[in-house]
Amino acid sequence: MGIALDGLVSGLNTTELIKALMDVQAIPRNLMKAKADDKNVIISQLQTLNTSLQDLAAKAKTAAKGETLSAFSATSSSKDVTVSLRPGAAALTADIVVDRLAQKHTVVTAASIAWPDASPTLTLKNAAGELLEITADSTSMTDVARAINTAGFGITANVVAAGKDADGNPLQRLQLVAAESGEQGSFSVFRGDMAAVGAGTDVAAAPGAAIVATGADAQVRLWAGTAAEQTITSSSNTFTELFAGVDVTVSAVSTEPVTVGVAVDDKARTTAAADFIKQVASLMTRIDNGSKATVGSASGDATTLGVFTGDSTIRALRQSLADAIQHPIDGVSPSSIGISIDRYGVLTIDETKFAAALADDPDAVTTMFTGIAERVQQTTETYSDKYDGLLTSRITGQQSEVDSLGDQLERWDIRLEQRQATLERTYARLETMLSQMQSQSSYLTSQLANLPSFDTGSN
Repeated sequence: MGIALDGLVSGLNTTELIKALMDVQAIPRNLMKAKADDKNVIISQLQTLNTSLQDLAAKAKTAAKGETLSAFSATSSSKDVTVSLRPGAAALTADIVVDRLAQKHTVVTAASIAWPDASPTLTLKNAAGELLEITADSTSMTDVARAINTAGFGITANVVAAGKDADGNPLQRLQLVAAESGEQGSFSVFRGDMAAVGAGTDVAAAPGAAIVATGADAQVRLWAGTAAEQTITSSSNTFTELFAGVDVTVSAVSTEPVTVGVAVDDKARTTAAADFIKQVASLMTRIDNGSKATVGSASGDATTLGVFTGDSTIRALRQSLADAIQHPIDGVSPSSIGISIDRYGVLTIDETKFAAALADDPDAVTTMFTGIAERVQQTTETYSDKYDGLLTSRITGQQSEVDSLGDQLERWDIRLEQRQATLERTYARLETMLSQMQSQSSYLTSQLANLPSFDTGSN
């Protein structure tokens, strides 16, 4: 880093002088930088608006399909039967009888000090008839359980204490449980290799052993006791899509029919519609706030422009959203179902009026609402499409300008550095020249002082 010395000869404050000159030289560059900063703020606001617009487009797409007003509630006459809804559910009422719950196949081996075979080889067989031969590291019940667990055959083994024998030796059992419930989880375990299968070596058949639970599917009956009675099974206690869009989970056997139902939830439908309209209204309000110009309170105060003030693209977007909401559907005004825009351009929804209209004529309300949503979807996608959306193009154009300004700023920085270096050299030469002139002046002064003097007086 160089050492800057002000004019030692001239007495000028060259540092401040050069700085003042450079400040003047940098005025165009600073104006350009301020312009780039302003555009970056605009870009940030446009990107935030575009993100909100894309979110609204996704919501509008769902609403246009009628899914927003497809709100249902599920009911069950028994706490042991629960109903869960999926997309596509429709109103229904049905009686079911729970005959059986799903259970996991469970086997407990006979109690013993160690595995009864000196060579701890076992053969596992699943419900599909597939066989797998495994060998434990030792006759220890723990090692046998480990070998079964690591085999990855859908069987979990645990060692369970079983008291002591007559000599006081601790006894143990293996509890073998299927990883999955239902008939497909059933299994058998045989002592010995695959050749032993079917030779009476099933561990569950040994004295003191037992099949604690047989793998079974859950079973329910629809319309029990009628000619339409239908039996349905499931490997778990959840019957997925028992009806279209409806899952039913059972937790206890029932002797009497359990009534399950799916009903239209008018309150939820109204809330969903209101949330959608409020999201559109919020977006329009954001545009309005960003387009305002604030006039100074005192005379001479500057007027502050909003980030969207004068932006024709944003103004057109706002108008398109308003048109999508307020224009009639099949000759009927949306205000008839409580959706309206007042004279100040504020979008609102009267939820009480909407709920009443929905209760009176749900099909007509659904048609109008989905029509509005479809128009909102078209508008939002026209502006926010990530490839050729009008707002996307606006952002891209602004970014191009900022990039161009950035290139110009870099060139300005180089010119200013060169100009400062030139000024520093110029003032350095000035000091040198002044020093030389000062030296010459001192020399001439000393020479003149040494010249002989002549007396011009008379004799």
